[in-house]
Amino acid sequence: MEEPDIEPEANPVRANPTGAYLAGRYLAGAYLAGAYLAGANLFGAYLRRAELSGANLRHANLRRANLTGADLSGADLSGADLERANLTGANLNGAKLEGANLTNTRMPDGTIHD
Repeated sequence: MEEPDIEPEANPVRANPTGAYLAGRYLAGAYLAGAYLAGANLFGAYLRRAELSGANLRHANLRRANLTGADLSGADLSGADLERANLTGANLNGAKLEGANLTNTRMPDGTIHD
């Protein structure tokens, strides 16, 4: 039996020892509660209304990510890069943000952190 001819994804998900490669991915509404995403590359990812409560996002690259309305309650974002990310309406209750880069980040209340 012949193998079907399948085109590879243009932007495949790749993992490495420091985290997953999910840059630019459309993950709106994704259920990632408690996920281990430490060191993940989520640059420019679309995570609108994603469930990320309790997720480990330590040192993750979330630059320019759209996290509008996402649930990040209890998530560990220590050392994460959130420069120019959009957190409008996001739930950050109990989230750990020690050492996170919040330069030009749109915060849950809509203000820009400088």
